Amino acid sequence: MHKTSAGILLFRREDNGLRVFLVHPGGPFFARKDAGNWSIPKGEIAEGEDALAAALREFEEETGCRPAGAFIPLSPVTQKGGKTVIAWATEGSCNAETIRSNTFSLEWPPKSGRMQEFPEVDRAGWFTVDEAKQKLHPAQVALIDELVNKLGS
Repeated sequence: MHKTSAGILLFRREDNGLRVFLVHPGGPFFARKDAGNWSIPKGEIAEGEDALAAALREFEEETGCRPAGAFIPLSPVTQKGGKTVIAWATEGSCNAETIRSNTFSLEWPPKSGRMQEFPEVDRAGWFTVDEAKQKLHPAQVALIDELVNKLGS
């Protein structure tokens, strides 16, 4: 059974165009990976949890920021591995330089018997639409295209 995640595509308008906020996954598997590995802040929806509430919770857990305002529903996307991502866009701000992420435990190096803590998100950034399309997980590019379409930019 495939999992469903909920997330927030935070955006801001600047004189030189639209910028979107993306996060890079933490941990040793993604340490040297860049293009195609960034994501909107998102996470699994708990059983019985409202999807937008899950998206807001995950955004805050991964960044330390809490978006507020009007939430624009975006069409769900399905990633290569089968995970469905339900997302909303909202205009707001979050300082990419000072994010605070929750952590997870992982045996590292593998088969070492040593557990280490890693941040779920190790960095974040504000990107132009074109930059974001290069950074993002390929299936999530559709979220940006839909946002641009809805904003008429």
